[in-house]
Amino acid sequence: MFRIWGKLYQENHLLRDMVYESNDRSVNRTGKILAGLHEFCLSFDLQEPIWLDKNIREFKKTDRTRFNQDNFIEQIDFDFLEIHVIEEEDE
Repeated sequence: MFRIWGKLYQENHLLRDMVYESNDRSVNRTGKILAGLHEFCLSFDLQEPIWLDKNIREFKKTDRTRFNQDNFIEQIDFDFLEIHVIEEEDE
C-alpha cells in the first residue's frame, strides 16, 4: 500500500486535506506521487503545481514538500499545498 497525504494551509491552519492510496504494483513510486498530486488538484480544484528544484531536493530528502505561489501560474487563495508520503510498502 502506498499512501500520500495532501494538505492545503492558510495562516498555519489546515483548510482541507485528502489521502491518496494506491495498491497498483505496476506503477513506480514517481508515478504514484504524480497520480496522488493530480487527485489532490482535482479534489481541491487547483491547477497542478510546477516542481521546482527546491521541491525535488526537499522531497528526496524528507518525503514531503510544499508548493506555494511560486509553483503556480495562477493566483492561489491559500499559503501552500503540502504533500507527504505517509506509507510505503516495500515492493
